Formats: sequence, C-alpha cells, structure tokens
Amino acid sequence: MELKDHPREGLQVHIIKEYVIKTPCNESFLVRNYSIILIKSGQFKMKLKERKQELGAHDLIVLPKNAYCTLLEVKDKLQFFLICFTSDFALENTLKKEAVDFFTFLLGETPTKITLDDKDFRVVSLIYKLIDLINKNTGPNEKESGLEHLCFSLFLNKLKLMFNHYTPGIAVNIHRQQRLTIEFFRILVIHCKKQHSVKFYADVLFVTPGHLNKIVKQVTGKTVKNLIDKAIINEIKEDLENSQSTITSIADDFEFSSLSKLSAFFKRHTSISASQYRSNTKGRFKKP
Repeated sequence: MELKDHPREGLQVHIIKEYVIKTPCNESFLVRNYSIILIKSGQFKMKLKERKQELGAHDLIVLPKNAYCTLLEVKDKLQFFLICFTSDFALENTLKKEAVDFFTFLLGETPTKITLDDKDFRVVSLIYKLIDLINKNTGPNEKESGLEHLCFSLFLNKLKLMFNHYTPGIAVNIHRQQRLTIEFFRILVIHCKKQHSVKFYADVLFVTPGHLNKIVKQVTGKTVKNLIDKAIINEIKEDLENSQSTITSIADDFEFSSLSKLSAFFKRHTSISASQYRSNTKGRFKKP
C-alpha cells in the first residue's frame, strides 16, 4: 500500500465495516509499510513471514514493514481497523521518551499479536476513529498536523502500555543491528538537549561513529545526524508549545551558542521560524 498520494503523507487509517476479499486466497502480497490491525468482528487466517496467524474479535497485530502476507481464510462478517504509516512518520513520533520503546515492536522479526479486553478495545478503537477523523477532515497546515501527531503519539504510547501488560517478560526477536539502533534511540531521547554530536552516542554505545552511522542507516534509512537533529527539533517544538520559556532561554537550554544559531537550525528543519511555530500552536487545544 503506497501512502505518498494520500492527503496526509505517511499515514493512512481505514475503518473496514465489511471486508470484501480482493486478493485470492493463498496469493501473497507485500505489506509495504508498518501496519497495525485491530479486529472488531469476524475471523481470518493469514501467513506472515512463514508463520500462520489466526485472528478474531479484539485481536491486535503489528505487521512488520516489507513482509509478505498470505491471506488463507476469512470467516463471518470481518470488520477491522487498520492504520498504516511510513518509516519517516514512525520516526517522527517514536523519537520521544514516551513512545521510543514501541519501536522495538515495529522492528520485530515476527508479528506481535495481543488480545485486548473490552475496555482496552474500546479505548484503542476510539483512538483509531479520532485519527481517522483528523486525517480526513483537516487541511495540511502546521496546527492540524500537530494535532494528528499528538493523537498518533497517544496511540503509540497506549500500545506500548498494552504490550507491556499483555506480554510481560516476553522478549521481541530482533537482530543485533536493530538492537543497537533501539539502544541509540533510548539514549538519544534522554540526552539530545545537551548532546548534539554523533561521537557522544557512539562512545556511550562503545562503537565507532562510522559503525553506528552504518547500522542505524541500514535499519532506519536515516543517518545518525539526521535522527539527532529530528530529536532536537521534537524537543524544541515541545518547549515552544508547552513552556513559558523565552526562545533565548530555550536556545541556552539546548546549548546553542546563540539565539540566531537555534533560529537558523529550527527554520532549516521546519521551514518556519521558532516564533512563528509558537504563534501557530499557541492555544491549539483551547476553545476560541
């Protein structure tokens, strides 16, 4: 499923009230993006990465990116929620303290499935509907995009909590390269305010900067410097939205040598100034 032509580039939500089979059973198709399915009713069997999965009401499954899937059987009236998102959209939202651990499930070698109780099913299905509403009915401006990212972050955080609850102590099967990338993410979201150099993160992980960059780029498609900059931008946005600090104070907090350096950095990555971003997002969730 390609997402680049969608009005919200990088994210799609589908609420399927009655699934009509378009792909013949036993014919494989490629899951191009990260996908998370929540079953409302009905049953179906699928084979994903050579493993058979049986899903029914209230089952939630995370489908790995670029995995081949074979639909084996559909029973009863199949209804489900589906959210698909690209690597870039995932990175934009997982490079945050509250969501970074969920990236482990996205990188897992095997599909991760849990069965939700009634309360969790209602909560997650409501978040699907909320993201779908925002996705369909708002234009692509900064304010509305921020609301969409907030809801998606809420979605990831809720999933992280549920996976910890329903699968306690179960390790996700990931390769050594993926594990190094996840450890880098965990260190990055803690230290990005003060530490902007690739060397710092490589030293903490006991690898060379070149090796860290090679592995992280293989796993994410992004360089370490790209991801450091993205994490810094996320944190600056958070401060601009939620703190009363002046932009000069924020520049000091992030250890930019001057306000002009922060301003140039922020505009280079967002195409607007820090002051304009603060103005756009001020009172975003308040009634007019």
